[in-house]
Amino acid sequence: MAMELGRYGIWQRAGQLDPQLARAVESLGFGTIWIGGSPPGDLALAESLLDATEHLVIATGIVNMWSTPADEVAASFHRLEAKHPGRFLLGVGVGHPEATSDYTRPYATVVEYLDALDTAEVPVSRRVLAALGPKVLRLAAERAAGAHPYLVPPEHTRRAREILGDGVLLAPENKVVLHPDPDTARGIGRPAVQKPYLGLRNYVSNLERLGWTDADIADGGSDALIDALVAHGEPDAVAARLDEHLQAGADHVCAQVLTAKGTDLLPDLRRLADALRLS
Repeated sequence: MAMELGRYGIWQRAGQLDPQLARAVESLGFGTIWIGGSPPGDLALAESLLDATEHLVIATGIVNMWSTPADEVAASFHRLEAKHPGRFLLGVGVGHPEATSDYTRPYATVVEYLDALDTAEVPVSRRVLAALGPKVLRLAAERAAGAHPYLVPPEHTRRAREILGDGVLLAPENKVVLHPDPDTARGIGRPAVQKPYLGLRNYVSNLERLGWTDADIADGGSDALIDALVAHGEPDAVAARLDEHLQAGADHVCAQVLTAKGTDLLPDLRRLADALRLS
């Protein structure tokens, strides 16, 4: 594998991340922070998080190939590598067609982008590829350190490992809500799944490959689908779900902690770290 990410990391959107939180995440024992969404190619946020910490890995989940030229993000990669050697992992991906008006030839675009990263001397061992379906998973094994699947249950992890083979990084994201009441937890988790993902072709197609039906996907997602995509309950139960990814073949699991609107994220990060026995 490319780097030592730790068994568990957190995946949070850029607006939730700052140097103070990064220091807390490091002290709690998580190995990696994944900057969610489509962070810009200057990687300024990643740099600030690296500056604030000592050994935490910072990764992007993911830089969008349509909006950020490969040479731009490559220059930023080399800047971070010179300043913080071995602590930045570049996650890149092609996004989804609904967000990009010129979304054509997506697979060829991924290949061409990886070619450009090769030319710019971004090491294969220091980049991961957003991947859901078999074709892009195979490409991730061939042209990157591995794959970073998003919005996937442990069953996808099992299938992805079979495709990737051994010795290839597999780092799935899993949403979590630390709340004991299922209805309350689903009320927090469902909006994060429904909008936009249940309206995006790539994610819907992936769920259908896993056996979910139109009825499961409609109207914000069935309870069964939300329960599969959002681990919820007491911290120990959530930790057990994350461990299912490891048992299915993941090397590292990125937990996206969801909280009620206006609620501080850090207390739930502490509770999750305790349940995962990171300290």
